[in-house]
Amino acid sequence: MTTRPTRPRRPAPPAEPPRLPRTFPLPTVPLPDALTRQFRLLECTARHFEGPQLFEADAGVVPGHGRPRSTARVEAVLADFFGAEAAALVQGAGTGAIRAALGAVLGAGEPLLIHRAPVYRTTAVTLRGLGVHTVEADFNDRRELARALAAGRFGWAYVQHTRQRPADSYDLGAVLAECRAAGVRTVVDDNYAVLRVPACGVELGADASCFSLFKLHGPEGVGAVLGSADLVARVRADNYSGGGQVQGHQALDALRALTHVPVMWAVQSQVAAEVAERLAAGEVPGVAEVTLANAQDRCVLVRLDRPLARALPTAAARHGAAPYPVGADSRYEIAPLFYRLSGSALADAPELADWAVRINPMRAGADLVLDILRRALADLRGGGGGRAPDDPCEPADQASHDGLPPHAHHSPHACPKDHVSLKDND
Repeated sequence: MTTRPTRPRRPAPPAEPPRLPRTFPLPTVPLPDALTRQFRLLECTARHFEGPQLFEADAGVVPGHGRPRSTARVEAVLADFFGAEAAALVQGAGTGAIRAALGAVLGAGEPLLIHRAPVYRTTAVTLRGLGVHTVEADFNDRRELARALAAGRFGWAYVQHTRQRPADSYDLGAVLAECRAAGVRTVVDDNYAVLRVPACGVELGADASCFSLFKLHGPEGVGAVLGSADLVARVRADNYSGGGQVQGHQALDALRALTHVPVMWAVQSQVAAEVAERLAAGEVPGVAEVTLANAQDRCVLVRLDRPLARALPTAAARHGAAPYPVGADSRYEIAPLFYRLSGSALADAPELADWAVRINPMRAGADLVLDILRRALADLRGGGGGRAPDDPCEPADQASHDGLPPHAHHSPHACPKDHVSLKDND
């Protein structure tokens, strides 16, 4: 019997690299306008504080206030500055603020209108815990949103200001206006947006804006709910325990930090734009595509010409980048951050996990950001794969480790015993 020789199989053609989605970045605040806002914040502070009170932090459930006097004064400053009827400081940072606002207005089983997109993971936990019935509509599609609102099912809608999906394009002010016209009240997640964009949710007509003051260089764990007097009153009534109060020293610390945030974020936005422009011009070999996006914080999305994205954060950290986020623009984060796409972005486009990273310059200039990226990519393209031979935290099975879902680890090679994160960033 003659055996016919087998022909060697031709290798399969390489898969086409995924493309970055078209993005619709939110508007930023120019530096002169940021200076004006910073000065106005101090004007509001002067209206609610006498000089010595800025150094007098108290604590406890003060009779008549239900919270420290210093905390009440800072809340008054925030309400004044953002044009809200009232404000409440809460524990739990941005997640705690969202939880407090939604818990104050919704009961188990009540319907809540949300955007059709992967929900930010900590918000998903809140919605599950409250037991609300979420109903999705595509906020990018004005007709679909109008149909959902016309059904008359909803008393409340929840809107995330920054993009849940990189390709989201809806205008927050327009969404809030349509909800208001339909008699639907709104809670806005303003994390990563407040003071970075010209107007936050409550300034655009929302019933509540919720955000983390930790992301605004304030102390760990402090969040804010700004909005209508009735909603904020319910938040305060629910938070009656002394152990749940934001104490005076925390409130004053948050206010002090806010006084430099507008200018800091205007500069950071300028640097991000410069980084994107220079990368698009081909300044760093190995970059195939670049765009600006509000994928959580305003950042630069970069698609590489090789599937090196999982290894890039570790390689960049060896050249001075932050190894992982702490609070995503917290006071701890000064070095540029090179990191995977957010969990919600990867849930929407999992094919980008091996190809794309997000870059946040933090306090650095464009020259340093590009230099770190250039050196890290040179390391990886040189055959080292971004691995440090003497790194005791390097996993033995690289393929197995990188096979974890995107939310299972922060940095692909972060050593668990050294990995301290004050917030589980999405």
